[in-house]
Amino acid sequence: MFLALVGSIIASGFLLWTPDMDRDLLEKKYGQAPSETIFLEGMEIHYRDTGKKTAPALIFIHGFGSSLHTWDDWAIELEKDYRVIRFDLPGFGLTGPDPRSDYSDNRSIAIILALMERLEVSKATVIGNSIGGRIAWYFAANYPQKVHQLVLISPDGFASYGLEYDQAPQVPVVAELLQWSLPLFVLKKNLEKAFANKNNLSLTLLERYYELMLLPGNRRAMIERLRQTVLQDPVPFLSKIEAPTLLLWGAQDALIPVKNADDYMRLIPKVQLQALPNIGHIPQEEGADRNLLYLQDFLKNPSE
Repeated sequence: MFLALVGSIIASGFLLWTPDMDRDLLEKKYGQAPSETIFLEGMEIHYRDTGKKTAPALIFIHGFGSSLHTWDDWAIELEKDYRVIRFDLPGFGLTGPDPRSDYSDNRSIAIILALMERLEVSKATVIGNSIGGRIAWYFAANYPQKVHQLVLISPDGFASYGLEYDQAPQVPVVAELLQWSLPLFVLKKNLEKAFANKNNLSLTLLERYYELMLLPGNRRAMIERLRQTVLQDPVPFLSKIEAPTLLLWGAQDALIPVKNADDYMRLIPKVQLQALPNIGHIPQEEGADRNLLYLQDFLKNPSE
Protein backbone atom coordinates (compact mmCIF):
# COMPACT_ATOMS: atom_id res chain seq x y z
CA MET A 1 0.00 0.00 0.00
CA PHE A 2 2.86 2.36 0.82
CA LEU A 3 4.45 2.43 -2.64
CA ALA A 4 1.04 2.81 -4.23
CA LEU A 5 0.43 5.75 -1.91
CA VAL A 6 3.66 7.44 -3.00
CA GLY A 7 2.86 6.71 -6.65
CA SER A 8 -0.52 8.35 -6.28
CA ILE A 9 1.04 11.49 -4.85
CA ILE A 10 3.41 11.69 -7.81
CA ALA A 11 0.68 10.89 -10.34
CA SER A 12 -1.47 13.70 -8.99
CA GLY A 13 0.91 16.04 -10.76
CA PHE A 14 1.41 18.46 -7.89
CA LEU A 15 2.71 18.56 -4.34
CA LEU A 16 0.23 19.51 -1.62
CA TRP A 17 2.05 20.35 1.58
CA THR A 18 0.52 18.44 4.48
CA PRO A 19 1.83 19.54 7.89
CA ASP A 20 1.95 17.31 10.94
CA MET A 21 -0.90 17.54 13.43
CA ASP A 22 -0.41 18.54 17.04
CA ARG A 23 0.40 15.49 19.16
CA ASP A 24 -1.57 16.75 22.17
CA LEU A 25 -4.72 17.10 20.07
CA LEU A 26 -4.29 13.60 18.65
CA GLU A 27 -3.77 12.15 22.12
CA LYS A 28 -6.95 13.82 23.37
CA LYS A 29 -8.91 12.40 20.45
CA TYR A 30 -7.43 8.91 20.15
CA GLY A 31 -5.80 8.30 23.51
CA GLN A 32 -8.80 8.39 25.80
CA ALA A 33 -9.36 5.66 28.39
CA PRO A 34 -8.82 2.76 28.31
CA SER A 35 -5.64 3.88 26.52
CA GLU A 36 -2.41 3.84 28.52
CA THR A 37 1.28 4.25 27.81
CA ILE A 38 4.04 2.01 29.06
CA PHE A 39 7.82 2.42 28.81
CA LEU A 40 9.32 -0.62 27.09
CA GLU A 41 12.58 -1.20 25.28
CA GLY A 42 13.56 2.47 25.47
CA MET A 43 10.29 4.02 24.27
CA GLU A 44 6.72 4.83 25.25
CA ILE A 45 4.22 2.36 23.82
CA HIS A 46 0.52 3.22 23.46
CA TYR A 47 -1.61 0.22 24.44
CA ARG A 48 -4.96 -0.93 25.78
CA ASP A 49 -5.51 -3.79 28.21
CA THR A 50 -9.21 -4.55 28.74
CA GLY A 51 -11.36 -7.40 29.99
CA LYS A 52 -10.75 -9.57 33.02
CA LYS A 53 -7.09 -9.84 33.92
CA THR A 54 -7.63 -13.46 34.93
CA ALA A 55 -9.20 -14.43 31.58
CA PRO A 56 -7.27 -15.99 28.67
CA ALA A 57 -5.18 -13.30 27.00
CA LEU A 58 -5.43 -12.19 23.37
CA ILE A 59 -2.67 -10.02 21.89
CA PHE A 60 -3.54 -8.13 18.70
CA ILE A 61 -1.01 -6.77 16.18
CA HIS A 62 -2.23 -4.29 13.55
CA GLY A 63 -1.07 -3.80 9.96
CA PHE A 64 0.90 -1.16 8.06
CA GLY A 65 -0.38 2.40 8.48
CA SER A 66 -2.91 1.29 11.08
CA SER A 67 -3.18 1.41 14.87
CA LEU A 68 -4.68 -0.46 17.80
CA HIS A 69 -8.03 1.21 16.99
CA THR A 70 -8.48 -1.18 14.08
CA TRP A 71 -9.61 -3.79 16.65
CA ASP A 72 -12.21 -1.59 18.36
CA ASP A 73 -15.32 -3.42 17.14
CA TRP A 74 -13.93 -6.84 18.01
CA ALA A 75 -12.56 -5.73 21.37
CA ILE A 76 -15.98 -4.63 22.62
CA GLU A 77 -17.28 -8.19 22.32
CA LEU A 78 -14.14 -10.14 23.09
CA GLU A 79 -13.35 -8.36 26.34
CA LYS A 80 -16.49 -9.93 27.84
CA ASP A 81 -14.73 -13.31 27.87
CA TYR A 82 -11.04 -12.56 27.32
CA ARG A 83 -8.25 -10.24 28.33
CA VAL A 84 -7.75 -8.10 25.22
CA ILE A 85 -4.32 -6.53 24.77
CA ARG A 86 -3.52 -4.34 21.77
CA PHE A 87 -0.83 -1.80 21.08
CA ASP A 88 0.52 0.58 18.44
CA LEU A 89 3.66 -0.68 16.75
CA PRO A 90 6.56 1.81 16.67
CA GLY A 91 5.99 4.40 13.97
CA PHE A 92 2.22 4.04 14.00
CA GLY A 93 -0.71 5.38 15.97
CA LEU A 94 0.07 7.21 19.20
CA THR A 95 3.24 5.23 19.89
CA GLY A 96 4.95 7.34 17.27
CA PRO A 97 8.52 7.07 16.00
CA ASP A 98 11.12 4.84 17.62
CA PRO A 99 13.96 6.86 19.23
CA ARG A 100 16.32 4.16 17.94
CA SER A 101 14.82 4.33 14.42
CA ASP A 102 14.63 0.54 14.51
CA TYR A 103 11.55 -0.78 12.70
CA SER A 104 12.70 -4.34 12.16
CA ASP A 105 10.55 -7.36 12.98
CA ASN A 106 13.02 -8.30 15.71
CA ARG A 107 12.38 -4.96 17.37
CA SER A 108 8.62 -5.61 17.28
CA ILE A 109 9.17 -9.07 18.77
CA ALA A 110 11.26 -7.59 21.59
CA ILE A 111 8.44 -5.16 22.39
CA ILE A 112 5.85 -7.95 22.49
CA LEU A 113 8.04 -9.96 24.85
CA ALA A 114 8.58 -6.96 27.10
CA LEU A 115 4.86 -6.13 27.06
CA MET A 116 3.92 -9.68 28.05
CA GLU A 117 6.47 -9.67 30.85
CA ARG A 118 5.34 -6.29 32.21
CA LEU A 119 1.66 -7.27 32.06
CA GLU A 120 2.48 -10.67 33.58
CA VAL A 121 1.12 -12.65 30.63
CA SER A 122 3.01 -15.92 30.30
CA LYS A 123 1.04 -17.25 27.32
CA ALA A 124 -1.48 -15.72 24.91
CA THR A 125 -3.36 -16.17 21.69
CA VAL A 126 -1.59 -13.94 19.16
CA ILE A 127 -3.65 -12.34 16.39
CA GLY A 128 -2.11 -10.29 13.57
CA ASN A 129 -3.30 -8.61 10.37
CA SER A 130 -1.09 -8.04 7.30
CA ILE A 131 2.41 -7.14 8.54
CA GLY A 132 1.01 -7.79 11.99
CA GLY A 133 0.33 -11.30 10.73
CA ARG A 134 3.94 -11.66 9.67
CA ILE A 135 5.13 -10.51 13.07
CA ALA A 136 2.64 -12.90 14.71
CA TRP A 137 3.81 -16.04 12.86
CA TYR A 138 7.45 -15.08 13.32
CA PHE A 139 6.80 -14.70 17.06
CA ALA A 140 4.92 -18.01 17.24
CA ALA A 141 7.73 -19.84 15.46
CA ASN A 142 10.43 -18.45 17.74
CA TYR A 143 8.56 -18.49 21.05
CA PRO A 144 6.16 -21.45 20.88
CA GLN A 145 5.95 -21.65 24.65
CA LYS A 146 4.31 -18.23 24.73
CA VAL A 147 1.61 -18.84 22.10
CA HIS A 148 -1.58 -20.69 22.95
CA GLN A 149 -3.32 -20.18 19.60
CA LEU A 150 -2.40 -18.21 16.48
CA VAL A 151 -4.69 -16.23 14.19
CA LEU A 152 -3.30 -14.85 10.93
CA ILE A 153 -5.49 -12.35 9.09
CA SER A 154 -4.34 -11.85 5.49
CA PRO A 155 -0.73 -12.21 6.67
CA ASP A 156 2.30 -10.80 4.92
CA GLY A 157 5.66 -12.53 4.70
CA PHE A 158 6.29 -14.25 1.36
CA ALA A 159 8.46 -12.66 -1.30
CA SER A 160 6.70 -10.58 -3.94
CA TYR A 161 7.64 -8.02 -6.57
CA GLY A 162 10.14 -5.63 -5.00
CA LEU A 163 10.50 -7.70 -1.83
CA GLU A 164 13.07 -10.50 -1.97
CA TYR A 165 14.34 -12.67 0.86
CA ASP A 166 17.35 -11.54 2.87
CA GLN A 167 17.69 -8.16 1.23
CA ALA A 168 16.31 -4.70 1.88
CA PRO A 169 13.84 -3.43 -0.73
CA GLN A 170 14.70 -0.66 -3.14
CA VAL A 171 12.57 2.21 -1.89
CA PRO A 172 12.45 5.04 -4.46
CA VAL A 173 13.88 8.39 -3.41
CA VAL A 174 10.54 10.00 -4.25
CA ALA A 175 9.11 8.12 -1.26
CA GLU A 176 10.51 11.00 0.77
CA LEU A 177 7.63 13.09 -0.58
CA LEU A 178 5.29 11.42 1.86
CA GLN A 179 6.89 13.36 4.71
CA TRP A 180 5.58 16.61 3.28
CA SER A 181 2.60 15.66 1.18
CA LEU A 182 -0.32 13.41 2.06
CA PRO A 183 -3.53 14.72 0.46
CA LEU A 184 -6.63 13.20 2.02
CA PHE A 185 -8.07 12.19 -1.36
CA VAL A 186 -4.88 10.25 -2.17
CA LEU A 187 -5.06 8.28 1.08
CA LYS A 188 -8.74 7.62 0.50
CA LYS A 189 -8.07 6.23 -2.96
CA ASN A 190 -5.45 3.84 -1.57
CA LEU A 191 -7.40 2.75 1.50
CA GLU A 192 -10.37 1.88 -0.68
CA LYS A 193 -8.25 -0.91 -2.16
CA ALA A 194 -8.25 -2.60 1.24
CA PHE A 195 -12.04 -3.01 1.13
CA ALA A 196 -14.13 -5.33 -1.02
CA ASN A 197 -16.73 -2.56 -1.13
CA LYS A 198 -15.13 0.88 -1.06
CA ASN A 199 -18.31 2.29 0.45
CA ASN A 200 -17.38 0.43 3.65
CA LEU A 201 -14.57 2.93 4.16
CA SER A 202 -16.46 5.43 6.31
CA LEU A 203 -15.48 9.06 6.75
CA THR A 204 -14.73 8.40 10.42
CA LEU A 205 -12.46 5.50 9.56
CA LEU A 206 -10.66 7.46 6.85
CA GLU A 207 -10.18 10.40 9.23
CA ARG A 208 -8.63 8.17 11.88
CA TYR A 209 -6.10 6.64 9.50
CA TYR A 210 -5.27 10.06 8.07
CA GLU A 211 -4.85 11.93 11.33
CA LEU A 212 -2.72 9.27 13.03
CA MET A 213 -0.41 9.20 10.01
CA LEU A 214 0.08 12.92 10.63
CA LEU A 215 1.38 12.44 14.16
CA PRO A 216 4.87 14.02 14.16
CA GLY A 217 7.45 11.52 12.93
CA ASN A 218 5.04 8.80 11.79
CA ARG A 219 5.43 9.42 8.07
CA ARG A 220 9.21 9.34 8.37
CA ALA A 221 8.90 6.12 10.34
CA MET A 222 6.74 4.54 7.64
CA ILE A 223 9.48 5.17 5.10
CA GLU A 224 12.12 3.74 7.43
CA ARG A 225 10.04 0.66 8.24
CA LEU A 226 9.72 -0.12 4.55
CA ARG A 227 13.47 0.31 4.05
CA GLN A 228 14.20 -1.97 6.99
CA THR A 229 11.82 -4.74 5.92
CA VAL A 230 14.11 -7.67 5.21
CA LEU A 231 12.00 -10.76 4.64
CA GLN A 232 13.24 -14.16 5.74
CA ASP A 233 12.21 -17.34 3.97
CA PRO A 234 9.01 -18.31 5.83
CA VAL A 235 9.32 -22.05 5.20
CA PRO A 236 11.53 -23.03 8.15
CA PHE A 237 9.56 -20.75 10.49
CA LEU A 238 6.03 -21.73 9.52
CA SER A 239 6.81 -25.43 9.63
CA LYS A 240 7.80 -25.29 13.30
CA ILE A 241 4.73 -23.42 14.56
CA GLU A 242 3.16 -25.58 17.27
CA ALA A 243 0.03 -23.58 18.07
CA PRO A 244 -3.34 -24.36 16.47
CA THR A 245 -3.66 -21.74 13.74
CA LEU A 246 -6.59 -20.03 12.03
CA LEU A 247 -6.20 -18.23 8.72
CA LEU A 248 -8.85 -15.55 8.24
CA TRP A 249 -8.70 -14.20 4.69
CA GLY A 250 -10.97 -11.88 2.75
CA ALA A 251 -12.02 -13.59 -0.47
CA GLN A 252 -11.82 -10.21 -2.21
CA ASP A 253 -8.50 -9.14 -0.70
CA ALA A 254 -6.83 -7.08 -3.45
CA LEU A 255 -3.64 -6.43 -1.45
CA ILE A 256 -2.67 -9.99 -0.45
CA PRO A 257 -4.84 -12.43 -2.44
CA VAL A 258 -6.50 -15.35 -0.67
CA LYS A 259 -4.68 -17.77 -2.99
CA ASN A 260 -1.58 -17.01 -0.89
CA ALA A 261 -3.24 -19.04 1.86
CA ASP A 262 -2.14 -22.20 0.03
CA ASP A 263 1.45 -21.70 1.20
CA TYR A 264 0.41 -21.38 4.84
CA MET A 265 -1.94 -24.37 4.60
CA ARG A 266 0.93 -26.44 3.21
CA LEU A 267 3.49 -25.44 5.83
CA ILE A 268 1.80 -24.86 9.20
CA PRO A 269 1.17 -28.23 10.93
CA LYS A 270 -2.15 -27.46 12.67
CA VAL A 271 -3.95 -24.93 10.49
CA GLN A 272 -7.41 -24.20 9.16
CA LEU A 273 -8.60 -21.62 6.65
CA GLN A 274 -11.72 -19.49 6.73
CA ALA A 275 -12.20 -17.47 3.55
CA LEU A 276 -14.51 -14.49 4.08
CA PRO A 277 -16.94 -13.77 1.22
CA ASN A 278 -17.22 -10.15 0.07
CA ILE A 279 -14.44 -9.04 2.43
CA GLY A 280 -11.15 -7.33 1.63
CA HIS A 281 -7.89 -6.95 3.51
CA ILE A 282 -9.21 -5.73 6.87
CA PRO A 283 -11.93 -8.11 8.15
CA GLN A 284 -11.98 -6.44 11.56
CA GLU A 285 -13.18 -3.24 9.89
CA GLU A 286 -15.32 -4.61 7.07
CA GLY A 287 -18.12 -6.93 8.08
CA ALA A 288 -16.63 -6.96 11.57
CA ASP A 289 -19.58 -8.54 13.39
CA ARG A 290 -19.93 -11.43 10.95
CA ASN A 291 -16.18 -12.11 10.78
CA LEU A 292 -15.82 -12.05 14.55
CA LEU A 293 -18.01 -15.15 14.78
CA TYR A 294 -15.34 -17.21 13.01
CA LEU A 295 -12.69 -15.98 15.42
CA GLN A 296 -14.84 -16.66 18.48
CA ASP A 297 -15.59 -20.18 17.29
CA PHE A 298 -11.90 -20.92 16.78
CA LEU A 299 -10.98 -19.55 20.20
CA LYS A 300 -13.44 -21.97 21.77
CA ASN A 301 -12.77 -24.90 19.42
CA PRO A 302 -9.23 -24.59 18.06
CA SER A 303 -8.96 -28.12 16.72
CA GLU A 304 -12.23 -28.21 14.77
